[in-house]
Amino acid sequence: MSTKILPEQETTPRTSHGDGDHERFAHYADKHKITESMVTGTPIRALCGKIWVPSRDPKKYPVCPECKEIYEGLPSGGNEGDDGKQ
Repeated sequence: MSTKILPEQETTPRTSHGDGDHERFAHYADKHKITESMVTGTPIRALCGKIWVPSRDPKKYPVCPECKEIYEGLPSGGNEGDDGKQ
């Protein structure tokens, strides 16, 4: 049996919004689906694409920048104060 020596590789930290970064944000989703998901435990999809089961207080986290950008680009539905943030 022989030992192989692998060439040195540089490791670069990931600074993108990969899956782990989604956990640090409050996300936008349909308000009714958020409520249903919290009751049933069924996962839902946020505007940014994250799939999760809402279970924490969204006021303790900053808003997901991707969700916010998408939400601000949506046409106004006339429901003031109905932001659907979780």
